[in-house]
Amino acid sequence: MLFAARRTHYWVTFAVLAVAVSSYTLMQSLTIPVLAEIEEVFDTDQNTVTWVLTAYLLSASVFTPIVGRLGDTYGKQRLLVISLFALALGSLVAALAPTIGVLIIARIIQGVGGGVLPLAFGIIRDEFPLAKIGGAISVVSSLLAVGFGTGIVLAGPMTSGLGFRWLFWLPFIVTAVAAVVAVLVVPESPMRTPGRIAILPALLLSGWLVALLLALSQAPKWGWGDPAVIGLLAAAAVLVLAWIKVELTVDVPLIDMKMMRQPRVWTTNLVALLLGVGMYASFGFIPQFNQTPSANGYGFGSTITESGLILLPSAVMTFLTGLVAAPIARRVGPKTVVVFGSALGAAGMFLMAAFHDETWQVAVSNAVTGTGIGLAFACLAGLIVAAVTPEQTGVASGMNANIRTIGGSIGTAVMASIVTAHFLPSGFPKEVGYTAGFLVLGGALLVGALAGLLIPSISEKKLERKLDQERADRELAIMGA
Repeated sequence: MLFAARRTHYWVTFAVLAVAVSSYTLMQSLTIPVLAEIEEVFDTDQNTVTWVLTAYLLSASVFTPIVGRLGDTYGKQRLLVISLFALALGSLVAALAPTIGVLIIARIIQGVGGGVLPLAFGIIRDEFPLAKIGGAISVVSSLLAVGFGTGIVLAGPMTSGLGFRWLFWLPFIVTAVAAVVAVLVVPESPMRTPGRIAILPALLLSGWLVALLLALSQAPKWGWGDPAVIGLLAAAAVLVLAWIKVELTVDVPLIDMKMMRQPRVWTTNLVALLLGVGMYASFGFIPQFNQTPSANGYGFGSTITESGLILLPSAVMTFLTGLVAAPIARRVGPKTVVVFGSALGAAGMFLMAAFHDETWQVAVSNAVTGTGIGLAFACLAGLIVAAVTPEQTGVASGMNANIRTIGGSIGTAVMASIVTAHFLPSGFPKEVGYTAGFLVLGGALLVGALAGLLIPSISEKKLERKLDQERADRELAIMGA
């Protein structure tokens, strides 16, 4: 009972988790609109400066599932604090970086903070009353999309008003404070996965993720037929097969393949992949579209700040739908919300492809897309959490987040290849490239809606029995601690 008496009120814990997840997701996108300025400040070239994004992507992809698994085994609060300190340290180094090389290293350190995503979901499951878990997970899930969009919106005003280094100073201050608060108020999780983690699966997982994401991120520049791209894709295929084989044979797997094969897990992950294709690529290319001078027959010649403001409706609607997704899901089921949200997101992308001559048209289509993606995102993590045991929450959520990242990389690579296939004499891409790209992204979201139909439903009685058992297991774990 001593352990239970020390437990913080769950809303205090939730506040820390919300700040942690928001900080991480903001760092994904804050630098996207200001890469040209970073290139100029450090007197480097475009290929080098893109590693400010690529290094963060690769690092986060590797560490997100691994840190989630470590949290399941050694304690989620402990790993949350480590992840927050990594975010703070990386932000501090980035803010002080004297060279582009140091900045890239700082972004690798920041990527360790990707572990806050699965850890947050796991801590919510451990600490919240069962009736509140769905709503809390929905809000945190929506922050993934909200933070990404908000980062693009805030980058311009912050850079013009304070300088680009404050894109790192402010996250440093926030995450450093959050790390200290997490030490003081976030209780350690009573649920643990026993056994030591094998090193080989972690190395193989890291290997195929790096090979795949590096190939996807560089293919638009190097060319899909470049030997390096083909070699990386082949290496990723070989490594992923070796990883699966090793995971099936080790005593304590890093990622339980039996868990990944569960119908509710693989179908939800498939939807996450397709939503990642549509969401992340759209946020990456709509600002470029907005900033294209109108003399080229499209675009608005927007500044970085103006372009971000056009995306503001998407971020606002994503956040608002995250607040209402859980009550809606309780009435109609999370599967229905995911299917409807994905379809609505597709409709928004199709609107963007068809109507983009005025800024209000782009804003409206983005609001529709944000509403749909917000609904779908808010329920995906809950579906994953409900499908696995409490001891698997961190690793399952980590892989789900990673699969969204892979989807985003695929979408961005495909979109970049389509947009840059044909150029105008002015050097800007032709409008038809953007139109075709938005249609492809809308198609991916529509396929995501169809994939959502494959997610098995769960009866209320079965879910109640599952939650009752979890309640009993959690109380025993707390009393035993």
